[in-house]
Amino acid sequence: MPEGQVVQKTETLATVESLQADFKALGIKEGMILLVHSSLSAMGWVCGGAVAVIIALQEVLGETGTLVMPTHSTDLSDPSQWKNPPVPETWWQTIRDTMPAYDPDITPTRSMGKIAETYRKQNGVLRSAHPQSSFCARGPQASSIVNNHALAYGFGEHSPLAKIYDLHGSVLLLGVGHSSNTSIHLAEYRADFPTKRVVREGAPISQAGSRIWTTFEDIDVDDSDFDRLGEDFLRSEAGKMVQYGKVGIANCQLMPQRTIVDFAVNWFEKNRV
Repeated sequence: MPEGQVVQKTETLATVESLQADFKALGIKEGMILLVHSSLSAMGWVCGGAVAVIIALQEVLGETGTLVMPTHSTDLSDPSQWKNPPVPETWWQTIRDTMPAYDPDITPTRSMGKIAETYRKQNGVLRSAHPQSSFCARGPQASSIVNNHALAYGFGEHSPLAKIYDLHGSVLLLGVGHSSNTSIHLAEYRADFPTKRVVREGAPISQAGSRIWTTFEDIDVDDSDFDRLGEDFLRSEAGKMVQYGKVGIANCQLMPQRTIVDFAVNWFEKNRV
């Protein structure tokens, strides 16, 4: 959204101090492990932009808290699968042969928003090694969350999502809906439903100091029904665990990650046929 439109829809600008108060009112506490999905423009005009949001989150979480964000780079993938936009088939092999390898320091995020893209560059933030489905984190649990991110089945049992689940982390949807809730992908891996299928993915990586194109197995993930799942979740008994509030002018949801993942496993098994 253009900045002028953001200014027009904002009655009171947000600051680091006001954001801290909003995060605390929402239920974020010191020491939490917090996975954040965000839209900066949804918050209205923020003095300091993405930097102010990150500072406020880190201040509320404190030194004992761990802040996690998705830093996916889905453009590092096989061009035969590209749809937004597609490229000519005559380009495919050249792309596979020449696309620079994933580098956690310089590979930018794709469609993750300004907050995540800014956060991944902060000193002390660690980023996982997956060329498409990486996450970044800073705090006492950062290394245990991002290390050893398996190449195959990147949202599965050897992913940061599964580690956040094991550590009883929480999810903050900051101005976004459940279509952006990547933890639901972990439920796709765990659920048993008839349309579930394994696909072959490809990406450029560094191996033994050289760039190579590698292929690996993954689940054909699909977020097209995540909003419907989210609506059912919020109406359910499990949905009572969700805490609602405003950060700036953004509608937000805070929830235990286990609660949404466990609900989603059952939902997929009942609704994906």
